[in-house]
Amino acid sequence: MKILVLNCGSASVKWGLYADGKSVDGGLIERVTDCAQAVREVLFTADVSDVDAVGHRVVHGGLRFTAPTLIDDAVLESVTRLIPLAPLHNPVNLEGIKIAREMLPGVPQVAVFDTAFHRTIPPAQAMYAIDVEVAQENGIARYGFHGTSHEYVSHRTAELLGRDPAETNIITLHLGNGASACAVRAGRSSATSMGLTPLEGLVMGSRSGNVDPAVVFHLHRVAGMSFDAIDDLLNQRSGLRGLCGDNDMREVLRRRDEGDEAAALAFDVYCERIKMYVGAYYALLGRVDAITFTAGVGENAAPVREASLSGLDALGIVVDPARNTAAERGERIISPDGASPVVCVVPTDEELEIANQTAELLAR
Repeated sequence: MKILVLNCGSASVKWGLYADGKSVDGGLIERVTDCAQAVREVLFTADVSDVDAVGHRVVHGGLRFTAPTLIDDAVLESVTRLIPLAPLHNPVNLEGIKIAREMLPGVPQVAVFDTAFHRTIPPAQAMYAIDVEVAQENGIARYGFHGTSHEYVSHRTAELLGRDPAETNIITLHLGNGASACAVRAGRSSATSMGLTPLEGLVMGSRSGNVDPAVVFHLHRVAGMSFDAIDDLLNQRSGLRGLCGDNDMREVLRRRDEGDEAAALAFDVYCERIKMYVGAYYALLGRVDAITFTAGVGENAAPVREASLSGLDALGIVVDPARNTAAERGERIISPDGASPVVCVVPTDEELEIANQTAELLAR
């Protein structure tokens, strides 16, 4: 089965062609300002004449979508209604779907939802402590995101350790421009840092992560900011960008190494937040077999990995400096021999996971 995967982000379009679970082609279009045009470019240049299906990454599936779903008009309408919960992502996901349906008529289109992997989170983690009726009426709950990445990476980590995912507890750290942590118990998500939207949790490239909710009211009442302006502040002008003016960790590290105090503080805030979640998820899981870094920052920024886990020796969490900074790439262990939990780096492959889930759905 030949499958085209489209992963449309707010500023990029990543795509891949897979045949029988193996990559045969792919690419990334960056600095995208027109998602529809970028998807057209992919479909004009890639060999899609004989694709059997198209798998799409869709960020927010709400409570309705708990598994890969064959796309029809009703599904598109439901995903559209979820835009307020993922305003940076669902609109571009929808654009990619609409162009693919237009240019590949008759080819099955499948939505794979970032939120689906997290539907196994227990109520004690999924519920916010607000009025239950208000929460239910408005769909307020912890949905979580980066699910395809956390699922893929946790299973690959178990394989790297030679263990069955169903018998392995793993903390996965997806650190890119968007960032999230996940506590994976026996192959299933049991807690994750992102919440109702992708804004909650870790410090990100331009998103704040956790803030006191009263910050919103304070900025509205005292600073006179509109709710749209506050939304823009927390999603587009916060995180690393808000702290030091750069949302690219490579630039933050360069500036820090040159003695830039703002960049050094941004780095510290970023890593301290990760450390907080690692400790919390260790407590929730009770036993942790591995901690795994993935995505652009997690896979490539050795200083982030070191700083995020420093001082956790009492929990058995240790990073080997030589292994951590080695030029080696790919799946690898960066903790000392015999350490428990094991610290790993596993490159994510969301597109392969989407392709596999698409193929499994159509094979039923």
